[in-house]
Amino acid sequence: MTKAEGFTLHPFDRENGVQTSGLIPGRYLKTGHTHDRHSTAYFGVAPSVFRALVKRWLRTRPETPIERFTFGDVGAGMGRAMLLASEYGFRQVIGIELNPILAKIAKRNLAIWKEGGRARSPMQILCGDAVGVELPDGPCLIFLFNPFGASVMRRFVKRLSVACAERPAELDLLYVNNEQDGVIGGQPGFTRIFLGKERRSRADAIADHRIMANQPDGEYASANYEDCSMWRWTGKP
Repeated sequence: MTKAEGFTLHPFDRENGVQTSGLIPGRYLKTGHTHDRHSTAYFGVAPSVFRALVKRWLRTRPETPIERFTFGDVGAGMGRAMLLASEYGFRQVIGIELNPILAKIAKRNLAIWKEGGRARSPMQILCGDAVGVELPDGPCLIFLFNPFGASVMRRFVKRLSVACAERPAELDLLYVNNEQDGVIGGQPGFTRIFLGKERRSRADAIADHRIMANQPDGEYASANYEDCSMWRWTGKP
């Protein structure tokens, strides 16, 4: 995306020498996959929102230490959430991205992050369909920034429930811009442990408003907060 097409650099990229800025509507993220029509858009999560949500999650007292959790970013895009997650000391950080161009950019960003000594966790990006990816062994924290619509979300959480049927307390979800929250709630076995708003920092709010203001079509809007939820797999109906 060019400046003429509405590209605006986020301070996160300027400060860290990576490429995670921009807003790309889902109709421009075609890959030939049957799930293309369910893609929402690419937009990097505000760092302040991400950090606030992880801090809130840690206050829920997960049953195992963070060092035992795999962090999985579903719809990882260019990898901003992965970069942020790698600073927390997760067992590993894995991103899943359907679009090969975004996955390639994310891979380059991970290399820059590692070379800069910022990563406290091993990181890798997988290019493929989130519904078909196997969960790693051990506790997992899955991050979702509204990556797809209800149809794919329904299949995704159903697959998670099957994979975790005998693994209570080993799966948590962090969901930003939680448009499909009702789909998760409709899947037996998930218990919501938070529902509310996480505010952007002033710097992030200014940056994201500028990005939205520069959209040629003006189809997306930005508030000073994100609607968020957290879910825990308990296996209970």
